[in-house]
Amino acid sequence: MAESRRYISQEELGKHNKRGDLWVSIQGKIYDVSDWAKDHPGGEPPLLNLSGQDATDAFVAYHPGTAYQYLDKFFTGYYLQDYSVSEVSKDYRKLVSEFSQMGLFDKKGHVTLYTLTAIAMLFVVSVYGILSSDSMWVHLGCGALMGVLWIQSGWIGHDSGHYKVMNSTGFNRFAQILSGNCLAGISIAWWKWNHNAHHIACNSLDFDPDLQHMPFFVVSSKFFNSLTSYFYDRKLNFDSASRFLVSYQHWSFYPVMCFARINLFAQSFMLLLSKRRVANRGQEVLGILVFWIWYPFLVSCLPNWGERIMFVVISFSVTGIQHVQFCLNHFSSNVYVGHPSGNEWCDKQTKGTLDITCPSWMDWFHGGLQFQIEHHLFPRLPRCQLRKVSPMVQELCKKHNLPYNSASFWKANEMTIGTLRTAALQARDLANPVPKNMVWEAFNTHG
Repeated sequence: MAESRRYISQEELGKHNKRGDLWVSIQGKIYDVSDWAKDHPGGEPPLLNLSGQDATDAFVAYHPGTAYQYLDKFFTGYYLQDYSVSEVSKDYRKLVSEFSQMGLFDKKGHVTLYTLTAIAMLFVVSVYGILSSDSMWVHLGCGALMGVLWIQSGWIGHDSGHYKVMNSTGFNRFAQILSGNCLAGISIAWWKWNHNAHHIACNSLDFDPDLQHMPFFVVSSKFFNSLTSYFYDRKLNFDSASRFLVSYQHWSFYPVMCFARINLFAQSFMLLLSKRRVANRGQEVLGILVFWIWYPFLVSCLPNWGERIMFVVISFSVTGIQHVQFCLNHFSSNVYVGHPSGNEWCDKQTKGTLDITCPSWMDWFHGGLQFQIEHHLFPRLPRCQLRKVSPMVQELCKKHNLPYNSASFWKANEMTIGTLRTAALQARDLANPVPKNMVWEAFNTHG
């Protein structure tokens, strides 16, 4: 006689939502991933963010069908009581299955080859220009080329964090370390840790690290309440200094973006030097050291300090375009406070993202971010397939009344600045008092 199934309620499942006691539901079966969380390739935050609830849609989005065979060892023997699947989730999972049958997750094209070739050419031309020419303009042009190189290496790093850009795991790891750590000085381990948390908690003010830029930027007045970041495990204090900076954020946005990679350098060092578990820490550190050897050495080959400073400023500023691009996709979109919901996967991903309309010949410039909705719903899809699936995603959104927002690159910039300006004016409102200091009073005295 078959053994009867054991069930637990959603309420009971919800109690297992913290480190050391972390359960999730996948297709109605309950799994205990408490011990696995620290070894999870996607990092601990995604599991913590979806703990105590059904995570089927997120699991389907991030894992191939072969991953199911590894779940059995985590099965608790329990099933989720009254488990049901919404119509939008049914259609979403059907699309994932169709894309898999079409082989779209495996058809990467030659994007990686072309991009790595372009990176190599940019690097050689930039180094050759510095070493062989005495012209200041050539040197500054090489700085711009270095910025373009970093942008393209950023796309490779971004892609390799979601799927294998090379045929083997070893070569994929090499591409990650080369494009991220060695060429750009940014830890791929930090990138994956940060970016996976962003995807799962898309536009949650207290869970999404990509919206937590205090004291420089806030996209919502809700930050004025000094929210707690569950990614950084600290309070985001909205004090007088933050209020002053935020009050002018719509003016400071582009200048700050010109030097935003300094923050990425700092974040990389902080992670690698911390006690946090980092896979292949030695490789990560070695790659970062390679960058901090070749880049300062190259800058030192310039004839004087004036050109050295201008070279650094130009290379950083050109790369700032990419930092702006990442902001355009989310800053002006819908935000919320609270825990990500696994049962609202499609709703949260579409509401929190914005596509950038552009012709196909401009895809190289956007690196796949122009199809941000498609990317967030199907993060394992190679970027060369995003344009192909876009009509099907639009049909899914239309059928289930999900938002599918898009704007031109220039309009998206306008929307982002508008969002920042709205929050800036709210921060200036003296009806929302915060502790003031002498600097604040000096800049805001009237009469």
